[in-house]
Amino acid sequence: IPLANQKLFHNCVLCSTTYSAALSLVHLAHLRLRDFRNYQLLDADFTPGFHLLLGCNAQGKTNILEAIHLLANLRSFRGVGSSAMVQHEKSGWFVGGEVVGTGSHEVKMYWSPKERQLGLNGQTVQKLSDYLGTLRTVAFTSEDLALVKGVGRGRRRYMDFLLVQTAPTYLSLLQRYTRALRNRNALLKKKPVDKNALDSFTMELVKIGNEIISYRAELIPQISPNVTEAHRRIAPAGEDLSVEYIPSVKSDFFEELSRTQDRELKLGSTTIGPHRDDLALMLHDKPAADFASEGQKRAVAIALKIAQAEHLTNFHGSPPVLLIDDVMGELDIERRKGFLPLMESCNEGRGQIFMTCTEENWPSELSSSMHRWDIVNGTIHPSN
Repeated sequence: IPLANQKLFHNCVLCSTTYSAALSLVHLAHLRLRDFRNYQLLDADFTPGFHLLLGCNAQGKTNILEAIHLLANLRSFRGVGSSAMVQHEKSGWFVGGEVVGTGSHEVKMYWSPKERQLGLNGQTVQKLSDYLGTLRTVAFTSEDLALVKGVGRGRRRYMDFLLVQTAPTYLSLLQRYTRALRNRNALLKKKPVDKNALDSFTMELVKIGNEIISYRAELIPQISPNVTEAHRRIAPAGEDLSVEYIPSVKSDFFEELSRTQDRELKLGSTTIGPHRDDLALMLHDKPAADFASEGQKRAVAIALKIAQAEHLTNFHGSPPVLLIDDVMGELDIERRKGFLPLMESCNEGRGQIFMTCTEENWPSELSSSMHRWDIVNGTIHPSN
């Protein structure tokens, strides 16, 4: 059954959300893969708790995390398209499972070059709002370094990820803003420009854009203390990190658009607005992207993700599913301990964690509570 909005399914960059602050625990109870990456066939049951995926490189550990992330976010954390996830010489992939919260929910996703399907409880998903919220995840991966040294798009996604999960109207605002921006840019490229139509889309862009700016400006002071504290736990003493919202609009959005209109007509695109916002990540009052070492950048990225998970836990009253891809191997013993408060709160709340390792290098304080799985050449089995 085709998904009603295939473009949103293929390009969605936002995580799912449920808006009540008093939610019951949500966890992945079953995962089913068919022709996904190196998994021809996989069926595995998971309880709440800590699941350690052990195996050598290139055996499929990260692929399992990617599939779980896909169920929650409708996109890969590797930043690749759906075609890259199809097993060699197969026609398409299937990812499905059972998500347990207040009830049990069956989720199914299928992709091929000719067909896309998204199902929830046996019904075709017609709108993203009908699906988003089924499962919430926060992933810790090597790609997180882009939060520090990459372009602003990744940092805008970081803000939007949190706001979509904590503000009921935010996803709709983003979708409306994207449509208005796309239409306005199309008009700027068309010569001669339809002035009346351009003014109409400008007013719409300003109205929606100001709401987005307001949400982001309110969010950052809320999460900044979490980021600073998380960084303090995993970085050497004296390495002070601060986070600041840098809006593209400095004063009045409409006036700034009016002043730059001649330039926009030459470029054929809108140069000011929330689509150009950024976060300033300052280490010792200097931009981390420019002055931090690779190790320091890694610590900043991990602190951002820890704060993300903690903010969602505090808001919803239950933790998201944590997906940790071999992060422990990149940290020394002292820095690994910075993860303990997050992991312990997840375990105490009967949350769920999936972590990949090539060897048993996790904090020993958590060893007794782990479920160990051996991953070998696209297969998964409980460790003996």
